This record gives sequence, C-alpha cells and structure tokens, in this order.
Amino acid sequence: MKTIMASYADAIADIQDGATLMVGGFGLVGIPENLITALAEKGVKDLTIISNNCGVDDFGLGLLLRNKQIRTVIASYVGENKEFERQALSGEIEVKLIPQGTLAEKIRAGGAGIPAFYTPAGVGTPIAENRETRIFGGKEYLLEESLTADFSLILAAKADRMGNLAYNKTAMNFNPIMAAAGRITIAETEEIVEAGALNPSMIHTPGIYVQRLIVGRQTKRVEKRTVRA
Repeated sequence: MKTIMASYADAIADIQDGATLMVGGFGLVGIPENLITALAEKGVKDLTIISNNCGVDDFGLGLLLRNKQIRTVIASYVGENKEFERQALSGEIEVKLIPQGTLAEKIRAGGAGIPAFYTPAGVGTPIAENRETRIFGGKEYLLEESLTADFSLILAAKADRMGNLAYNKTAMNFNPIMAAAGRITIAETEEIVEAGALNPSMIHTPGIYVQRLIVGRQTKRVEKRTVRA
C-alpha cells in the first residue's frame, strides 16, 4: 500500500531549495494545483521546473513565478503568462524552450532509462548549433538527452491504495510519462479507491511509479474561456 498523505504541506515537505521538479499539465488541464499551491506557501526557491508551460499569472505554476521561486524553466510554450514572459525577457529566470514532441520524448526516455536519442526536430535551426548530429538513412538527426527529476507532481482522476492511477481524458497529457521519470512521484487525485476496484485495462500509470498519494478537490480553472455573446 502507498503512503496516503494527510495534507498537501506534508506531501511536499521534503522538496527543498534547488530541487528539479516535473509538473504535469497542459495549459491548466491536468495540473496538480493543490501541490503547486503548497509549494508556493512553503516558499521553496531556486527550483528547476520541467513542464509543458507555466500556467497563468495567478494560478498553477504562475504562483511560483510570481513568488520568484523558480530559477529555470524547461518548457515548450510560454503561453498566456505575462509574468513568465517578463521574467524571461529580463533575464530573471533561465528558460529552455524545447519543441513539444521532443520535450515529451525526453521525459518518456528518462522514465524508460534511455539516456539519449536522435530526433529530426530542430535540425538546421539555432537549436542544433554546436550540438551533435548524425545521419541515419540519408537524413540528419539531432542528439537529445533525456530528462529526469527529483520529484514529479502529477494529477490523476482516480487512484487505488496500491498507487495505480487513471486519468480523465486530456488531463492525462504529460502526467503518465512524468510519473515514470521522477525519483519520487507525488500523485494528487480526486478519489482513492480500494485495491482491485480499478479496471486493470483502465490503469494508465502502474503503482510501481508512485510513492505518495493525496486526495483533494480541484477547481479545474479554464485557461481561456470563450462563450457566445
């Protein structure tokens, strides 16, 4: 049985200054919002954040940006976050922008124990400057190293007490691959059920990848709402 944490503060208690974190989500979909809030309240700083993007100005990872808790962001998209843009342009944080598919594969490879791989993405662009390339089948490919993290913070729709996780539709996004690539994976989940209650064919992340569980309610804020006039 996995450890079920009593509070979000307890769940992230051993995340210290300078840690490297993977944080699930795409926009605001599938983000572990309560774990992020707990980090903001703790005040841990000099973090390296690996995530698709950095939330919005006043929610999600945007809270950590606002508090100046992030040193480096490895992402594929600056998004709608004006503070992210401001800090990046002013040099207050280091930003490493990576093509989205390459970012996903760097994380997936890290979780699979693969140290590096070759991809055509970025060949012939500034991304490839002073980087190793090789020719396969007459085509040039760029060497990319995989990514891992000290902690992975992810969101699931359901978990059982063994740590097996199921995600809800597109909220799956980066969460499964990040769960595998973190040394310690902390799963925020909407519901915890007994072992055996999840249909095995609906389990997306096996419990072997998860060290801690915590259950709670999410606001599930919409990043950009568009409605009819």
